[in-house]
Amino acid sequence: MPSSQSEVVLNATSLVKSFASHEALRGVDLEVGAGEVVAVIGPNGAGKTTLLSILAGISEPDSGEVTHSGSGVGWVPQQAALYRRLTVSENLMLFARLQGHDDPEARVDEMLALTGLADRSGDQVGTLSGGNQQRVNIAVGLMARPDVLLLDEPSVGLDPGQRARLWEFILGLVGTGTAVLFSTHDIQEAERYARRILVVSEGRTVFDGTADGLRTAVTDAGGSTHAGDLETSFLAFLAGDRSTPAGPQPPSNPETRSDPGPGEAS
Repeated sequence: MPSSQSEVVLNATSLVKSFASHEALRGVDLEVGAGEVVAVIGPNGAGKTTLLSILAGISEPDSGEVTHSGSGVGWVPQQAALYRRLTVSENLMLFARLQGHDDPEARVDEMLALTGLADRSGDQVGTLSGGNQQRVNIAVGLMARPDVLLLDEPSVGLDPGQRARLWEFILGLVGTGTAVLFSTHDIQEAERYARRILVVSEGRTVFDGTADGLRTAVTDAGGSTHAGDLETSFLAFLAGDRSTPAGPQPPSNPETRSDPGPGEAS
């Protein structure tokens, strides 16, 4: 759950979604606070992408409700919806006009400045590095100045340096108050950049808390608190080796964090 001092900018209640006979979501609840970074992790087929697409308004739930405050949500899918033969500016101009902005030229200039791509504005998107292409993808998601940015596996295909630079940029957005909810298969990425972690399994949220909370929810074969890396704890948690019930956990003490928190560069 978000900090008691954070304004809730995105709320989902009892989300249910099925595809034919497959239940993708089975009553998922979620809250995200302003300026919060939340990671959604889980095995393949757990319902992560389905959850994000419903939160973004791309897909409708069979039942349940999604509400948001302020200027809504921005959606950044895993597969960038960009035109490789168009320049960076041309891509942004296309989406600015499709979204009906009163002054698309000014909005494009704003996005170029925000993403640090002004010097690449005339380059074809297909000639950019994977990290810079993802920045253009995120710029499209930020076009409407959303309060919440949803990212589906934002660092897939990026090398460690590109990933670090991408997250430095994303955490800069968090520092201005934008909330970020992202899915990932990289457990270390979730631990390093998210203040809260949601574990989704078989369409249900089975854990909502901090990385330290996930560790303490898992025991080793002797019954003591599991002290291994988070990925080992995550796998043990999914296997049912838990010492405490799943559920919201208190936030980590920011004074004791060794990894950068929201808004801090790595």
